Amino acid sequence: MEDIAIGIQNVSIRFNMSRDRVDSIKEYAIRAMKGQLFFDEFWALKDVSFEVKKGEVFGLVGLNGAGKSTILKVVAGVLKPTRGQVTVNGSIAPLIELGAGFDPDLTARENVFMNGAILGYNTAYMKERYREIMDFAELESFADVPVKNFSSGMYARLGFAIATMVKPEILIVDEILAVGDFRFQEKCQKRIAKMIEGGTTVLIVSHSNEMMKSFCDRVAWLEQGKLREIGPAEEICDYYEGRGQ
Repeated sequence: MEDIAIGIQNVSIRFNMSRDRVDSIKEYAIRAMKGQLFFDEFWALKDVSFEVKKGEVFGLVGLNGAGKSTILKVVAGVLKPTRGQVTVNGSIAPLIELGAGFDPDLTARENVFMNGAILGYNTAYMKERYREIMDFAELESFADVPVKNFSSGMYARLGFAIATMVKPEILIVDEILAVGDFRFQEKCQKRIAKMIEGGTTVLIVSHSNEMMKSFCDRVAWLEQGKLREIGPAEEICDYYEGRGQ
């Protein structure tokens, strides 16, 4: 459908969890050759279905391990479903594990250009946007410092600034606004709000019910990998706060 940005249809993801601890690749290989590796199935998602309309802000709530981040990774293309189908209509900016693609031995400046290249932008374009990125991240004085010396907050600030330097059609946000000081969190929220005003579709995970209520149009409640409830943000967040009581 033309008005659908994200379609999740009967998506399930299975992981094979080793029953025994394996301390090295060598031990793993030996056990595998001898047929001594045994696994238990773990279903991170089970038959989850929902649609996100273009321009909608859609939230995911649930306890740790409910499957929220797994869904974001499926939509971003990081994970492939064991069963089911995922449809994405539009360009994606995934704000998942910000800074995960940084080379710790490279400086902040070098990582900006490297990540730009990974995202498909040429050097000339990145030179035009470099100042804007560093100003937003508030890291200009650390431009030539290897990022291995950065705090987790500095990592997140630089990652967020790079990922949001252009307006994507779909923005995926996973708890990244919980990193850094309160002032920078507000700054990130304002940038996301501006993108929403411009028509960007947002799929977001946050443990802050107040933020979900203020940002989201609809919310889905996940429980043990299954979809429990879906509906208007305030209604579902209140229901989730009471844990369905």
